Amino acid sequence: MAQDTDVLVLGGGSTGCGIARDLAMRGLEVTLVERGNLTGGTTGRMHGLLHSGGRYAVSDQASATECIEENEVLRDIADHCVEMTGGLFVQRPEDSDEYFQEKLEGCRECGIPARVLSGREAREVEPYLADDVARAIEVPDGAVDPFRLCVANALDAQNHGARIETHAEVIDLLREGDDIYGVKVRHDSGPGKRTHNAPGTTEEITAEYVVNATGAWAGQIGAMADLEIEVRPSKGVMTIMNVRQVDTVVNRCRPKGDADIIVPHETTAILGTTDEEVADPDDYPEEQWEVDHMIETLSELVPILQEARTIRSFWGVRPLYEPPGTGTKDPTDITRDFFLLDHADRDGVAGMSSIVGGKFTTYRAMAEEISDHVCEKLGVDASCATAEEPLPGSENIEALEQGMDDFGLRSPIARRSKQRLGSRASEVLETDEANPVICQCEGVTRAEVRDAIEQSGSDLNAVRIRTRASMGNCQGGFCSMQMANELHPEYDEATVREALDELFQERWKGQRHALWGEQLSQAMLNYALHATTMNRDADPAGTPGDIEYANFDGGN
Repeated sequence: MAQDTDVLVLGGGSTGCGIARDLAMRGLEVTLVERGNLTGGTTGRMHGLLHSGGRYAVSDQASATECIEENEVLRDIADHCVEMTGGLFVQRPEDSDEYFQEKLEGCRECGIPARVLSGREAREVEPYLADDVARAIEVPDGAVDPFRLCVANALDAQNHGARIETHAEVIDLLREGDDIYGVKVRHDSGPGKRTHNAPGTTEEITAEYVVNATGAWAGQIGAMADLEIEVRPSKGVMTIMNVRQVDTVVNRCRPKGDADIIVPHETTAILGTTDEEVADPDDYPEEQWEVDHMIETLSELVPILQEARTIRSFWGVRPLYEPPGTGTKDPTDITRDFFLLDHADRDGVAGMSSIVGGKFTTYRAMAEEISDHVCEKLGVDASCATAEEPLPGSENIEALEQGMDDFGLRSPIARRSKQRLGSRASEVLETDEANPVICQCEGVTRAEVRDAIEQSGSDLNAVRIRTRASMGNCQGGFCSMQMANELHPEYDEATVREALDELFQERWKGQRHALWGEQLSQAMLNYALHATTMNRDADPAGTPGDIEYANFDGGN
């Protein structure tokens, strides 16, 4: 029987998009399905660290070695998605000298460039470090934009013929006897969905081979075919500050624990994280104490955080995998390595493999390994080229140069636009039309917003992850309406209102845990803007379309 596609990839996070790109570049026909937007799962809810491997140099040296190798690859193929901030593992007086030495030796054993800085030298790099910081280890950590990187992989997959289906939720695996041959998906009515299938309809997609790359949700997918996949989802909170209090990744140099890293990212700093196992990756508590703990503990490293303004918090779920028989009780003890599960060998069910565990930094290596495996299964003789071929937007390094008044923009805006767009900058920004700045916080212009709308339709959250518009200090208070305005006249009023409401709600939900001090004033201003100009405050009856400013009464 003829199949709809050679390979069907489940999951539109970094690993799924990386697999789709790898296989499509090898000449296979690929279809990827994702239940929401790209990056809708773990990838879109991380602190953006490009690992040097230093975090694992003592506890998991195999993972540490993978990290530094992939760190170097991503700097080559995705320059426009990476900021090489450098990293510091900082020792406080109460932290172990023995562990500090183990960390230093572990880095060197794994091939991670590392050198010791005195406390004074560390404060010259990061002036806001605490006065009692004793010393630090400098490593090549960086910051990476997961949204931009994931989208670049998906675009390149499409350029090589892949079909990328978002808002397509897998509701069943198609299985005949001991063979999986596809999935049944339900297409939802999310804004901006581009498909030949009407929202609300279902579709069966058949394939020669299925790859389960759904991360923390891999167990749920496996259960649809009575396969047990031992994923242990672990939640972690991240808190976003209003500015970059540090320009270098700052790590606490201790064995393990919550609240031990600060990652500078674009115009902000992200504090992380906790590690708590949860039963359901879609349903878990988001608690205020976690945010308080984050700020209180990391203020020991950077005291200014205690008085700084937080603008929002968010939670993500790690896709930790525990091999059968391990019996590990503490999720922090579970390896961060990845595992390829061939269900034919493991469970006697052919036609599907799952890839679980791993980290964002190693997504490309994970994709290469399972792509090799799929090609072997299908008898395809084709090698991986993803480590050498640059991603779209990263081909020409000169596209990132700083210049005065490039494309008729003020130089800081032009520079940030170039960093986001890479070699596509000229294509997007060279326009005869007026090109005002839509998002003042992040320096996003109308041309960038319109380019993102062409890619993602009316889904303003998809526009957000492509451009960072609405992700700055005001959290969409001033720019979200202008973003929605760019949807006119292609989309009707009802569609635009729905898209705006979804953007409002996404921006609001992360602020609920940051409502104190100056951020409370900013949230009240946003509330007033939305309530008084468009009557978008919540209806007590919960009328659909109204924004749920839940329990918000101006702080009273």
